[in-house]
Amino acid sequence: MPESEAWVPPEGSWASSAARRRNMQAIRSRDTKPERLIRRLVHANGLRYRVAAKPLPDLRRTADMVFRPAKVAVFIDGCYWHGCPEHYVPPKTNQGYWSGKVARNIARDRDTDQRLIAAGWLVLRFWEHLDSDACALSIVNAVRQRRQNLSG
Repeated sequence: MPESEAWVPPEGSWASSAARRRNMQAIRSRDTKPERLIRRLVHANGLRYRVAAKPLPDLRRTADMVFRPAKVAVFIDGCYWHGCPEHYVPPKTNQGYWSGKVARNIARDRDTDQRLIAAGWLVLRFWEHLDSDACALSIVNAVRQRRQNLSG
């Protein structure tokens, strides 16, 4: 882009500048450090799962880990994007947009939980700041319990 031209966000864009746009596009929606660590711990306990999969075929949402036969869906929620009551800090710029986005994310999370529960799934949600070993142990125990109930 020539120096004389200033970057102008496209109409209706969420990006307030080119730098902000690059920053936001670099944020991972899957395979975050907490997700990878918890997956590794669960895998080390002998459990196998689907990564970033739709628990229900007609639901346009993915869980971070899906145990289909046991009907367990696991979500590792980021503190900012999902409005952690302990760590969420409201944005200082473009507050209306970002606060609204986080509120919509929270509403979508609750809707996802309700839909999965109605379909007989166990939904496990963990904040990214929680102890990975404890999260993995909760997942392993829940999946094993569900498998035992299905076979027994």
